[in-house]
Amino acid sequence: MKLKPYIKTLHLWLGLVSGLVVFVVALSGSVLVFEDDLGPFFDPAYYNTPEHAAAAKMPTDILIENALQKHPGAVLQNLYTFNDPKRSVLINLTDINGEQRVISASPYSGKILKDTLYEKRFFTIVTKLHRYLLMGDTGKAITGASCLIFTVLLISGMILWWPSKLKNLKQRLKIKWKASFKRVNWDIHAVLGFYSVIPLLLIALTGLIWSYRWYENTMYYIADGTPKPIHKVKNRETDSYSTRDNNNFYTSILKETDSLFTYRGDIRLIRDLKGKNSILVLKENLEAPIPNIRDMVYFDMYSGERLQIKRYDELSAGDKIRRMIYPLHTGSIYGYPTKILAFVVCLIAAASPVTGLLIWTGRKKKKNKAFLRQKAESHKPRKLRRSIPERQSV
Repeated sequence: MKLKPYIKTLHLWLGLVSGLVVFVVALSGSVLVFEDDLGPFFDPAYYNTPEHAAAAKMPTDILIENALQKHPGAVLQNLYTFNDPKRSVLINLTDINGEQRVISASPYSGKILKDTLYEKRFFTIVTKLHRYLLMGDTGKAITGASCLIFTVLLISGMILWWPSKLKNLKQRLKIKWKASFKRVNWDIHAVLGFYSVIPLLLIALTGLIWSYRWYENTMYYIADGTPKPIHKVKNRETDSYSTRDNNNFYTSILKETDSLFTYRGDIRLIRDLKGKNSILVLKENLEAPIPNIRDMVYFDMYSGERLQIKRYDELSAGDKIRRMIYPLHTGSIYGYPTKILAFVVCLIAAASPVTGLLIWTGRKKKKNKAFLRQKAESHKPRKLRRSIPERQSV
């Protein structure tokens, strides 16, 4: 209790320093919670293909070749194929200007459905706003520091919320809607903050992974006793395409991956632009109870030979925890129930700087009024006390 005044001051000034950033990050985060659900409405060409899903799919190499013909000099960076037969194939190219393009192609006709710069997509802009405030490395430093501050605010806010007497605990658990505006505003800030403190702490602590390498390595040290491992396998051949079937290269890689892991899943192919490391192919198990359960296969970039298989069960505890960070952070770990929870607490987090600012300005006005009233009282002339003569005895 003796520390509460100092914690209150700390909570106030940290909130004023980080309030605007917390508002922007939390509000943009609430939008990103439903990225997969809103994407088809904002940009349907990147999600759905108009062709009949029962038709035979074209070789993936033809789709890639069609995309490369539109951008001479470009190279393949990523490729996404989906288990859903209605989904289009997504092809990421890096063009001659070093810019990344996202191309949507029909797997049935090979038609290019949409072609745009990655930086121009709606959710790319929202993501960059969320992570970097659209300011690159400077914004990343600001959001990282603000995330740390927000964690302290959550803990200090919980201490300030806790009543000095347990008999007052009940009134701290509900909002008095019929009270004055100041009291309702305080209740919204404190009561909703109490109910959302645990999920918000989880979101903040997982969000720090993208801001600080030392934080991520600490997580690995705690789980494995070692820093984060580098999952890369070098190519066996470095200067020859002589053994490569260019007409069926990527198609055969995807088919082999599909045959290795027979569950339903989406596949992502990642190609090293420098040509030193092998092609990494990940297949996500859509039959698993939680998302981001992926097995990995490495293929030689030049010959297409399979070099290594890395199953999810073989990963270290640190790697498995790291795989859970994204679904925990976005609330997608258990589908819509946790998504809705993440959306609501993000809105509460966005509202907290606003309600906190109103609390501070209200108290500041109250102090100013009290100071002015005291100053006015001090300038008033003092009334002289009238002397009452003693009653004379008869």
